[in-house]
Amino acid sequence: MRQLTLLLATAAAAFTAANCAPPARTAVDSAGASRLRVVGYLASWGVNSKGTRIADLPARDLSHIFYAFGLIDKNGRAVLGDPCVDIGLCRDRGADSSPPPNVPVDANMIEGPLAGNFAALKLLKARNPHLKLLISIGGWTGSGRFSDAALTESSRRLFTESALALFIRRWPDLFDGIDIDWEFPVAGGLPGNVERPVDRENFTLLLADLRRALDAQGARDKRHYELTIAASTRAPEIANVDLRRIEPLLDFINVMTYDYHSAPGKTNFNSPLRSPSSDPTPGWNVDASMRSFIDGGVPAAKLLVGIPFYGHAYGQVASVNGGLFQPGTENPPRWKQGDGDWRVLAQTRLKDPRYVRHWEPTARVPWLYDASSGTWVSYDDPESVAAKAAYARERGLGGVVIWELGGDDGALMRAITASLHRGN
Repeated sequence: MRQLTLLLATAAAAFTAANCAPPARTAVDSAGASRLRVVGYLASWGVNSKGTRIADLPARDLSHIFYAFGLIDKNGRAVLGDPCVDIGLCRDRGADSSPPPNVPVDANMIEGPLAGNFAALKLLKARNPHLKLLISIGGWTGSGRFSDAALTESSRRLFTESALALFIRRWPDLFDGIDIDWEFPVAGGLPGNVERPVDRENFTLLLADLRRALDAQGARDKRHYELTIAASTRAPEIANVDLRRIEPLLDFINVMTYDYHSAPGKTNFNSPLRSPSSDPTPGWNVDASMRSFIDGGVPAAKLLVGIPFYGHAYGQVASVNGGLFQPGTENPPRWKQGDGDWRVLAQTRLKDPRYVRHWEPTARVPWLYDASSGTWVSYDDPESVAAKAAYARERGLGGVVIWELGGDDGALMRAITASLHRGN
């Protein structure tokens, strides 16, 4: 999702849909009962490489897994993000082999039995019949070709047909729908992305095409295929999406209520529930974002609160106020990629006596500060994720969405599950 780098050089992808009454809210408790949705994104590049095993995912506590990411090739077709990791389609060049990144893989190029992550996910679904699996197309580094794919009637038809051929029809009963993670229509995405003012209208048209195609396929298969999007929390990017027109097309919306702040700049929270009075950016918080979507015409029950399983660090931070709201830089000392994941923080900084934990009662999030190195870390822990889950439950929202499952050691998921069911 936003600010996370997908280190794969394949093309990007997208998908969406139209006029279907979505099913009732569906998430599971430990007894398998339906209630709120609990969606977890699974980053393909994190499986095995950072210790994530699909067989060990907390499937009983999830209603959905969203597999990140499918992409879009230069011709506008939906393709696999990493054929070697996704389905085991690898060149003969060692354990980390895969087709060259400029070679797209679509439904017509695949033969033989299913392997790779997709095979493991199919087995996980077989063991957990309640679990739904969606393919997420796009992402922060995979959205550069969405504008072209959505541009014309023929380009939308090509993308839609290729997405269904590859992810819905190629492996029946594997994927239960499509998630479009276009970051972002019109403006605000990664520098170099193709962006057009007409993206706002074309995004709606693309989703409508996807909805019609998924409904037609569902009628043939006698089932419902879900269509969702990941949505920004920033006002200009929200304005670049026609919420009132796309809402009827979607089963639900995953609101990315994280990455409100990151270095460089003044230290501030990655995912504050609300803003304290001293916050220099008072509207940048979960509650304000969810209200914006509701005010924009989206029913609360279709909105999922984003919960990050990672944090952000700042360097050269002064000790005033425990480092909160103080100027900071990128790349603090001894901080490397992946150190912000909760599972890493729990085994490193949280056990280091130099790092002092602080708690902000209005934002309902912690932070760490090491005065000796000037390192300041915003992150979420079991207490803060439980607060976000309780917020979703108490406000009648559709549930929660996690980025991403590989960042947990089990503690965050347990806290979310307990909090969601506390009101039962």
